[in-house]
Amino acid sequence: MTWLIADGKGVTLRLHIQPGAKRTEVVGLHGEALKIRLAAPPVDGKANACLIAFLADQLGVAKAAISLVSGDTSRAKRVRIDGVESSAVKDRLGGS
Repeated sequence: MTWLIADGKGVTLRLHIQPGAKRTEVVGLHGEALKIRLAAPPVDGKANACLIAFLADQLGVAKAAISLVSGDTSRAKRVRIDGVESSAVKDRLGGS
């Protein structure tokens, strides 16, 4: 599974983001990334804030445990999540 990279401390996700959608949801795979639609515009960091809040809620972790590794202004993002196991991420986000 190339969209999910696990190590002993957490996971790194490879994501493809679609901002400005009607609702925030996981869509499925987009190439080697997990596609997530966000109900926030790509303006002033609102989409990134929405993504972090969505992932925190879905995975049951604090927002502080999630960091944007790359892709601040891009649709292609890498996100680091500390304190979560890969099996929990697969169960809660899907993406197969």
